Amino acid sequence: MRRPTVLGMATVIGLSLLATACGSEEAAGPDGIEGTTLTLLTHASFALSDSTLQDFTDQTGVRVEILESGDAGTMVSQSILSAGNPLGDVMFGIDNTFLQRGLDAGLFETYASAGLSDVPDSFQLDPLNRVTPVDFGDVCVNYWTESLESGPPADLADLTEAEFADQLVVENPETSSPGFAFLLATIATFDDWEGYWADLRANGVSVASGWEEAYNGQFVSGGGDRSLVVSYASSPPAEVFYSDPPVDVAPTGVIDESCFRQIEFAGILAGTSHRLAAEALIDFMLTPSFQNDIPLSMFVFPVIDSATLPTLFTDNVTVVDDPLTLDPAAIEAGRDEWTARWAEIMFG
Repeated sequence: MRRPTVLGMATVIGLSLLATACGSEEAAGPDGIEGTTLTLLTHASFALSDSTLQDFTDQTGVRVEILESGDAGTMVSQSILSAGNPLGDVMFGIDNTFLQRGLDAGLFETYASAGLSDVPDSFQLDPLNRVTPVDFGDVCVNYWTESLESGPPADLADLTEAEFADQLVVENPETSSPGFAFLLATIATFDDWEGYWADLRANGVSVASGWEEAYNGQFVSGGGDRSLVVSYASSPPAEVFYSDPPVDVAPTGVIDESCFRQIEFAGILAGTSHRLAAEALIDFMLTPSFQNDIPLSMFVFPVIDSATLPTLFTDNVTVVDDPLTLDPAAIEAGRDEWTARWAEIMFG
Protein backbone atom coordinates (compact mmCIF):
# COMPACT_ATOMS: atom_id res chain seq x y z
CA MET A 1 0.00 0.00 0.00
CA ARG A 2 5.91 -0.30 -1.95
CA ARG A 3 5.08 0.51 -2.10
CA PRO A 4 10.07 0.20 -1.29
CA THR A 5 7.80 -0.46 1.81
CA VAL A 6 6.93 -3.26 4.23
CA LEU A 7 5.72 -4.82 1.02
CA GLY A 8 9.39 -5.33 0.21
CA MET A 9 9.53 -7.91 3.01
CA ALA A 10 7.35 -10.28 0.99
CA THR A 11 8.66 -12.51 -1.78
CA VAL A 12 7.63 -11.48 -5.25
CA ILE A 13 5.54 -14.24 -6.75
CA GLY A 14 4.22 -14.56 -10.27
CA LEU A 15 3.23 -17.24 -12.68
CA SER A 16 5.89 -16.09 -15.10
CA LEU A 17 8.56 -13.41 -15.04
CA LEU A 18 8.58 -12.70 -18.72
CA ALA A 19 8.98 -9.21 -20.12
CA THR A 20 6.48 -9.83 -22.88
CA ALA A 21 4.77 -6.85 -24.48
CA CYS A 22 1.15 -6.83 -25.62
CA GLY A 23 0.36 -9.00 -28.61
CA SER A 24 -2.73 -10.11 -30.46
CA GLU A 25 -5.80 -11.42 -28.65
CA GLU A 26 -6.10 -15.20 -28.78
CA ALA A 27 -9.78 -16.06 -28.52
CA ALA A 28 -10.64 -19.69 -27.88
CA GLY A 29 -13.47 -19.65 -25.35
CA PRO A 30 -17.09 -18.52 -25.32
CA ASP A 31 -16.20 -15.20 -23.71
CA GLY A 32 -13.46 -14.50 -26.23
CA ILE A 33 -10.58 -14.47 -23.75
CA GLU A 34 -9.57 -18.09 -23.10
CA GLY A 35 -6.03 -18.64 -24.29
CA THR A 36 -5.04 -15.00 -23.86
CA THR A 37 -1.77 -14.07 -22.14
CA LEU A 38 -1.89 -10.84 -20.17
CA THR A 39 1.10 -8.81 -19.02
CA LEU A 40 0.61 -7.31 -15.56
CA LEU A 41 2.94 -4.35 -15.06
CA THR A 42 3.66 -3.81 -11.39
CA HIS A 43 6.23 -2.64 -8.85
CA ALA A 44 8.90 -4.85 -7.29
CA SER A 45 6.93 -5.26 -4.05
CA PHE A 46 3.98 -7.03 -5.65
CA ALA A 47 3.41 -10.44 -4.04
CA LEU A 48 0.68 -13.07 -3.95
CA SER A 49 0.37 -16.67 -2.83
CA ASP A 50 1.28 -19.25 -5.45
CA SER A 51 -2.30 -20.28 -6.06
CA THR A 52 -4.04 -16.92 -6.48
CA LEU A 53 -3.21 -16.03 -10.09
CA GLN A 54 -3.56 -19.71 -10.93
CA ASP A 55 -7.15 -19.44 -9.68
CA PHE A 56 -7.70 -16.66 -12.20
CA THR A 57 -6.24 -18.77 -14.99
CA ASP A 58 -8.37 -21.75 -13.97
CA GLN A 59 -11.51 -19.61 -14.01
CA THR A 60 -10.90 -17.70 -17.23
CA GLY A 61 -8.29 -19.50 -19.28
CA VAL A 62 -6.20 -16.32 -19.20
CA ARG A 63 -2.52 -16.59 -18.31
CA VAL A 64 -0.85 -13.75 -16.44
CA GLU A 65 2.79 -12.78 -16.85
CA ILE A 66 4.33 -10.40 -14.31
CA LEU A 67 6.56 -7.55 -15.49
CA GLU A 68 8.26 -5.73 -12.62
CA SER A 69 9.28 -2.11 -13.06
CA GLY A 70 11.10 -0.95 -9.93
CA ASP A 71 9.13 1.15 -7.47
CA ALA A 72 5.79 2.83 -8.13
CA GLY A 73 7.36 6.09 -9.27
CA THR A 74 9.66 4.36 -11.75
CA MET A 75 6.75 2.29 -13.05
CA VAL A 76 4.63 5.37 -13.70
CA SER A 77 7.48 7.29 -15.32
CA GLN A 78 8.33 4.42 -17.67
CA SER A 79 4.67 4.00 -18.58
CA ILE A 80 4.37 7.68 -19.45
CA LEU A 81 7.30 7.32 -21.83
CA SER A 82 5.56 4.39 -23.54
CA ALA A 83 2.01 5.81 -23.41
CA GLY A 84 -0.12 4.50 -26.27
CA ASN A 85 2.24 1.56 -26.79
CA PRO A 86 2.06 0.13 -23.28
CA LEU A 87 4.59 -2.18 -21.68
CA GLY A 88 1.72 -4.30 -20.38
CA ASP A 89 -2.04 -4.71 -20.40
CA VAL A 90 -2.86 -3.88 -16.78
CA MET A 91 -0.93 -1.80 -14.25
CA PHE A 92 -1.09 -2.64 -10.55
CA GLY A 93 0.42 -0.47 -7.85
CA ILE A 94 -0.02 3.17 -8.81
CA ASP A 95 -1.04 4.87 -5.57
CA ASN A 96 -2.67 8.16 -4.63
CA THR A 97 0.72 9.91 -4.41
CA PHE A 98 1.31 9.26 -8.14
CA LEU A 99 -2.29 8.89 -9.29
CA GLN A 100 -2.77 12.35 -10.76
CA ARG A 101 0.42 12.05 -12.79
CA GLY A 102 -0.84 8.83 -14.38
CA LEU A 103 -4.30 10.23 -15.04
CA ASP A 104 -2.95 13.44 -16.57
CA ALA A 105 -0.77 11.37 -18.91
CA GLY A 106 -3.76 9.38 -20.16
CA LEU A 107 -2.28 6.04 -19.12
CA PHE A 108 -5.57 4.25 -18.48
CA GLU A 109 -8.78 3.24 -20.18
CA THR A 110 -12.08 3.72 -18.37
CA TYR A 111 -13.57 0.63 -16.80
CA ALA A 112 -16.11 0.39 -13.96
CA SER A 113 -15.96 -3.12 -12.51
CA ALA A 114 -19.11 -4.56 -11.00
CA GLY A 115 -16.96 -5.36 -7.97
CA LEU A 116 -16.81 -1.67 -7.07
CA SER A 117 -20.19 -2.08 -5.38
CA ASP A 118 -18.29 -3.76 -2.51
CA VAL A 119 -15.66 -0.99 -2.28
CA PRO A 120 -16.27 2.04 0.01
CA ASP A 121 -16.59 5.36 -1.79
CA SER A 122 -13.65 6.77 0.18
CA PHE A 123 -11.26 4.59 -1.86
CA GLN A 124 -12.73 5.48 -5.25
CA LEU A 125 -10.74 8.63 -5.99
CA ASP A 126 -11.28 8.77 -9.77
CA PRO A 127 -14.91 9.54 -10.68
CA LEU A 128 -14.21 8.45 -14.28
CA ASN A 129 -13.14 4.95 -13.16
CA ARG A 130 -9.87 4.99 -15.05
CA VAL A 131 -8.35 3.17 -12.09
CA THR A 132 -9.78 0.68 -9.60
CA PRO A 133 -8.80 0.67 -5.89
CA VAL A 134 -7.34 -2.67 -4.80
CA ASP A 135 -5.65 -2.22 -1.41
CA PHE A 136 -4.64 0.43 1.10
CA GLY A 137 -2.09 0.96 3.84
CA ASP A 138 -0.99 3.71 6.17
CA VAL A 139 2.55 5.08 6.33
CA CYS A 140 3.27 5.74 10.00
CA VAL A 141 6.09 6.17 12.46
CA ASN A 142 6.84 2.81 14.10
CA TYR A 143 8.69 2.35 17.39
CA TRP A 144 10.61 -0.46 19.06
CA THR A 145 8.73 -0.91 22.34
CA GLU A 146 11.60 -2.02 24.58
CA SER A 147 13.78 0.92 23.52
CA LEU A 148 11.40 3.58 24.79
CA GLU A 149 11.15 3.12 28.55
CA SER A 150 9.08 6.27 29.07
CA GLY A 151 6.75 5.46 26.21
CA PRO A 152 6.54 6.44 22.54
CA PRO A 153 5.84 9.89 21.10
CA ALA A 154 2.15 10.72 21.04
CA ASP A 155 2.22 12.52 17.71
CA LEU A 156 4.42 14.12 15.07
CA ALA A 157 5.18 17.16 17.21
CA ASP A 158 6.71 15.00 19.93
CA LEU A 159 9.37 13.76 17.52
CA THR A 160 11.14 17.11 17.86
CA GLU A 161 11.44 16.78 21.65
CA ALA A 162 14.88 16.23 23.21
CA GLU A 163 13.66 12.95 24.71
CA PHE A 164 13.66 11.47 21.19
CA ALA A 165 16.87 13.03 19.92
CA ASP A 166 18.89 10.85 17.53
CA GLN A 167 16.14 8.17 17.55
CA LEU A 168 14.20 8.74 14.30
CA VAL A 169 15.15 7.46 10.85
CA VAL A 170 13.11 8.50 7.82
CA GLU A 171 13.35 7.71 4.12
CA ASN A 172 14.33 10.30 1.53
CA PRO A 173 11.10 11.56 -0.13
CA GLU A 174 12.97 12.06 -3.39
CA THR A 175 13.76 8.33 -3.65
CA SER A 176 11.26 6.53 -1.44
CA SER A 177 7.48 6.07 -1.50
CA PRO A 178 7.05 5.91 2.30
CA GLY A 179 9.52 8.77 2.62
CA PHE A 180 7.37 10.92 0.35
CA ALA A 181 4.20 9.85 2.18
CA PHE A 182 5.77 10.91 5.49
CA LEU A 183 6.67 14.28 4.01
CA LEU A 184 3.02 14.61 2.94
CA ALA A 185 1.94 13.72 6.47
CA THR A 186 3.96 16.64 7.83
CA ILE A 187 2.58 19.00 5.16
CA ALA A 188 -0.97 17.91 6.00
CA THR A 189 -0.32 18.45 9.74
CA PHE A 190 1.73 21.64 10.07
CA ASP A 191 1.20 25.07 8.55
CA ASP A 192 4.94 25.59 9.00
CA TRP A 193 6.05 22.17 7.80
CA GLU A 194 9.41 23.60 6.77
CA GLY A 195 10.10 24.75 10.30
CA TYR A 196 9.06 21.33 11.56
CA TRP A 197 11.66 19.62 9.38
CA ALA A 198 14.30 22.09 10.53
CA ASP A 199 13.44 21.06 14.10
CA LEU A 200 13.69 17.37 13.18
CA ARG A 201 17.11 17.97 11.68
CA ALA A 202 18.22 19.78 14.82
CA ASN A 203 16.95 16.81 16.85
CA GLY A 204 19.18 14.37 14.99
CA VAL A 205 16.84 12.77 12.46
CA SER A 206 18.63 10.36 10.10
CA VAL A 207 17.74 10.09 6.40
CA ALA A 208 17.98 6.74 4.58
CA SER A 209 17.61 6.28 0.83
CA GLY A 210 14.76 3.79 1.14
CA TRP A 211 12.66 1.58 3.39
CA GLU A 212 15.07 -1.35 3.36
CA GLU A 213 17.99 0.83 4.46
CA ALA A 214 15.88 2.45 7.18
CA TYR A 215 13.92 -0.48 8.62
CA ASN A 216 16.40 -3.30 8.15
CA GLY A 217 19.43 -1.10 8.59
CA GLN A 218 19.23 1.74 11.08
CA PHE A 219 16.10 0.68 12.98
CA VAL A 220 16.47 -1.68 15.96
CA SER A 221 14.63 -4.44 14.09
CA GLY A 222 17.48 -4.64 11.58
CA GLY A 223 20.25 -4.39 14.15
CA GLY A 224 20.55 -0.60 14.18
CA ASP A 225 20.35 1.79 17.11
CA ARG A 226 17.33 3.92 16.08
CA SER A 227 14.10 3.20 17.97
CA LEU A 228 11.79 5.16 15.64
CA VAL A 229 11.33 4.59 11.90
CA VAL A 230 8.92 5.57 9.14
CA SER A 231 7.20 2.38 8.04
CA TYR A 232 3.60 1.11 7.97
CA ALA A 233 0.68 0.52 10.32
CA SER A 234 0.90 -3.09 9.18
CA SER A 235 4.59 -3.52 10.02
CA PRO A 236 3.86 -5.12 13.43
CA PRO A 237 2.06 -8.18 11.94
CA ALA A 238 4.93 -8.53 9.48
CA GLU A 239 7.32 -8.61 12.46
CA VAL A 240 5.31 -11.52 13.90
CA PHE A 241 4.93 -13.33 10.57
CA TYR A 242 8.64 -13.25 9.75
CA SER A 243 9.98 -13.62 13.30
CA ASP A 244 12.78 -16.14 13.86
CA PRO A 245 12.55 -17.44 16.51
CA PRO A 246 8.74 -17.12 16.47
CA VAL A 247 7.00 -14.53 18.64
CA ASP A 248 3.33 -14.12 19.48
CA VAL A 249 3.34 -10.37 20.13
CA ALA A 250 4.84 -7.75 17.87
CA PRO A 251 7.89 -5.99 19.34
CA THR A 252 6.88 -2.79 17.56
CA GLY A 253 4.08 -0.27 17.83
CA VAL A 254 2.63 2.48 15.69
CA ILE A 255 2.04 6.19 16.34
CA ASP A 256 -1.40 6.44 14.75
CA GLU A 257 -1.40 10.25 14.83
CA SER A 258 1.45 10.16 12.30
CA CYS A 259 -0.24 8.04 9.62
CA PHE A 260 -0.73 9.03 5.97
CA ARG A 261 -3.01 6.85 3.88
CA GLN A 262 -1.82 5.26 0.64
CA ILE A 263 -4.35 3.61 -1.68
CA GLU A 264 -3.11 1.35 -4.48
CA PHE A 265 -4.96 1.08 -7.77
CA ALA A 266 -5.03 -1.10 -10.85
CA GLY A 267 -5.93 0.15 -14.32
CA ILE A 268 -6.23 -1.08 -17.89
CA LEU A 269 -3.38 0.48 -19.85
CA ALA A 270 -4.48 2.49 -22.87
CA GLY A 271 -3.59 0.73 -26.09
CA THR A 272 -3.88 -2.84 -24.82
CA SER A 273 -4.84 -5.47 -27.36
CA HIS A 274 -6.43 -7.56 -24.62
CA ARG A 275 -9.23 -5.33 -23.38
CA LEU A 276 -11.71 -8.09 -22.42
CA ALA A 277 -9.10 -10.16 -20.61
CA ALA A 278 -7.85 -7.03 -18.83
CA GLU A 279 -11.38 -6.31 -17.62
CA ALA A 280 -11.58 -9.86 -16.27
CA LEU A 281 -8.33 -9.39 -14.33
CA ILE A 282 -9.55 -6.12 -12.81
CA ASP A 283 -12.76 -7.90 -11.80
CA PHE A 284 -10.74 -10.73 -10.24
CA MET A 285 -8.73 -8.28 -8.13
CA LEU A 286 -11.97 -7.33 -6.35
CA THR A 287 -12.96 -10.91 -5.55
CA PRO A 288 -12.41 -12.59 -2.16
CA SER A 289 -9.89 -14.96 -3.80
CA PHE A 290 -7.55 -12.03 -4.53
CA GLN A 291 -8.50 -9.70 -1.69
CA ASN A 292 -8.18 -12.28 1.10
CA ASP A 293 -4.62 -13.02 -0.04
CA ILE A 294 -3.48 -9.40 0.31
CA PRO A 295 -2.92 -9.02 4.10
CA LEU A 296 -0.27 -11.73 4.59
CA SER A 297 1.24 -11.42 1.11
CA MET A 298 1.67 -7.66 0.83
CA PHE A 299 0.90 -6.57 4.41
CA VAL A 300 -1.71 -4.02 3.46
CA PHE A 301 -5.49 -4.00 3.74
CA PRO A 302 -7.97 -5.26 1.13
CA VAL A 303 -10.54 -2.71 -0.04
CA ILE A 304 -13.70 -4.80 -0.34
CA ASP A 305 -16.04 -4.82 2.65
CA SER A 306 -16.54 -8.59 2.39
CA ALA A 307 -12.83 -9.48 2.70
CA THR A 308 -11.71 -11.73 5.55
CA LEU A 309 -8.65 -10.68 7.52
CA PRO A 310 -6.44 -13.42 9.05
CA THR A 311 -6.11 -13.53 12.84
CA LEU A 312 -2.35 -12.92 12.82
CA PHE A 313 -2.98 -9.71 10.91
CA THR A 314 -5.90 -8.43 13.00
CA ASP A 315 -4.23 -9.29 16.31
CA ASN A 316 -1.19 -7.15 15.55
CA VAL A 317 -2.16 -4.46 13.05
CA THR A 318 -3.00 -0.88 13.98
CA VAL A 319 -6.29 0.25 12.48
CA VAL A 320 -6.06 3.96 11.76
CA ASP A 321 -9.48 5.58 12.03
CA ASP A 322 -8.54 9.09 10.91
CA PRO A 323 -5.46 8.99 8.64
CA LEU A 324 -3.88 12.06 7.14
CA THR A 325 -4.65 12.64 3.46
CA LEU A 326 -4.10 15.15 0.66
CA ASP A 327 -5.90 15.46 -2.67
CA PRO A 328 -3.99 13.69 -5.50
CA ALA A 329 -4.12 16.83 -7.65
CA ALA A 330 -2.61 18.89 -4.82
CA ILE A 331 0.12 16.27 -4.37
CA GLU A 332 1.07 16.39 -8.04
CA ALA A 333 1.01 20.20 -8.12
CA GLY A 334 3.26 20.50 -5.05
CA ARG A 335 5.55 17.49 -5.41
CA ASP A 336 8.59 19.09 -7.06
CA GLU A 337 8.53 22.25 -4.95
CA TRP A 338 8.02 20.33 -1.70
CA THR A 339 10.80 17.82 -2.29
CA ALA A 340 13.21 20.52 -3.46
CA ARG A 341 12.51 22.61 -0.37
CA TRP A 342 12.86 19.53 1.85
CA ALA A 343 16.30 18.82 0.36
CA GLU A 344 17.37 22.43 1.00
CA ILE A 345 16.34 22.14 4.64
CA MET A 346 17.95 18.78 5.25
CA PHE A 347 21.13 19.06 3.17
CA GLY A 348 21.49 22.71 2.27
